Amino acid sequence: MTGKLNFVFVLVLAFLFSCNTGKNKETIAKVAVETRVKHTGWSKNAVIYEVNVRQYTPEGTFNAFAAHIPRLKDLGVDILWIMPIHPVGEKNRKGTLGSYYSVRDYTAVNPEYGTIDDFKNLVSVAHNNGMYVLLDWVANHTAWDHKWMEENPDWYKKDSTGKPFAPFNWTDVVQLDYDNAGLRAEMTEALKFWVRETNIDGYRCDVAGMVPVDFWENARKELDHIKPVFMLAEDEGTPLLLENAFDMNYSWSMHHIMNHIAQGKAGLDDIKNYYAIEDSIYSKDCYRLQFITNHDENSWSGSEFERMGGAVKTFAVMSFTIPGMPLIYTGQEVGMEKRLGFFDKDEVPFLQNEYFAFYQSLIKLKKENEVFWNGASGGEMEILDAGNNAVFAFNRTNPMKDAFVILNLSAEPQVYIVPKGMAGAYTDYFSEESVVLNEGEESHLVSWAYKVFLEK
Repeated sequence: MTGKLNFVFVLVLAFLFSCNTGKNKETIAKVAVETRVKHTGWSKNAVIYEVNVRQYTPEGTFNAFAAHIPRLKDLGVDILWIMPIHPVGEKNRKGTLGSYYSVRDYTAVNPEYGTIDDFKNLVSVAHNNGMYVLLDWVANHTAWDHKWMEENPDWYKKDSTGKPFAPFNWTDVVQLDYDNAGLRAEMTEALKFWVRETNIDGYRCDVAGMVPVDFWENARKELDHIKPVFMLAEDEGTPLLLENAFDMNYSWSMHHIMNHIAQGKAGLDDIKNYYAIEDSIYSKDCYRLQFITNHDENSWSGSEFERMGGAVKTFAVMSFTIPGMPLIYTGQEVGMEKRLGFFDKDEVPFLQNEYFAFYQSLIKLKKENEVFWNGASGGEMEILDAGNNAVFAFNRTNPMKDAFVILNLSAEPQVYIVPKGMAGAYTDYFSEESVVLNEGEESHLVSWAYKVFLEK
């Protein structure tokens, strides 16, 4: 997103009842959206990592970031989502450097980051390390000084006075109008340019629900003709985007539930209600992005430590074990506690602490256990009764294996009972101890405890 506003698609009512299909609003029947998108094979157990090039290193360049790719390979991530790399608008700019999401030229790179050849090298280094690259794309709006403002003014929406306008309070950008066939063709060509010329593997698309679904569906077809791509929509209110255009969208609702539980404002019933909604809208092979932080949350709502306190690791474990693809944001893997500046130069403090090994272990857990894989490749999930409303218990199962996850959703010690059907011999993943669980027996959990039991 461009700024501080948490977009309307995070509202549950929008999530449930409306979807933007271009010019019309339609009611979503409570029938799961069936995706016809063919997911790339490498996405089935992938973990995604969001790269903030500007703030990643003192230099803030492609080449300086590329030197970190072997470290991220060691961490275990598969997909690098690169925040927007295009030249930033100068007119109505915010701060000294402006917003990444104020694009002045869709087929050029921000010279502060390097050259297009430097970016090609970054992609090549990622590929050589077994990773894939998504480029962040801003199709809904441009900078006020984009050349289209002069050359194609009809490509922009106008207010009641006939003037172009900014969406919401994003005063550094101007709203595009997808009623124009010329805009659609030019934007599609720009998307194709980066796949064809730099060999990227897909896109993360900013406020994708504000752009007509049929535009994205056509763009996806065009891109897949060049190479199979992976597409992530920053959206939750337009499930139909996952039918033919996108592989994955955001699970903003779950993210906010996690925050609220950590703050004592929500509980297990909110999780249960979430899944009642989730299962009525999405089929199993619709990928959902799970996260405890990202660039918007970090800069505008605070670091995960500000929002979640002692529950950070608990909800990180949850994000890796519930259905969906987990996200790690720049600096999350080293326990970064600061808010990164959005419009000005800042820097990630890459510290030596326990968080790198913690996230490394979570990625290993996901990759090595098919029950935690993405979409239809993963196991079924069932919420279990642990006899305590402060404890979230669930299992993930496939014909070969069971996994049993227990999370203490409070800062207080809790007691739970082993749920029905969960008796058996397991390995406690984090302690590596062998345990035998007996149905109905009591167990104790310390504050914000998390347990993952893998069936032997």
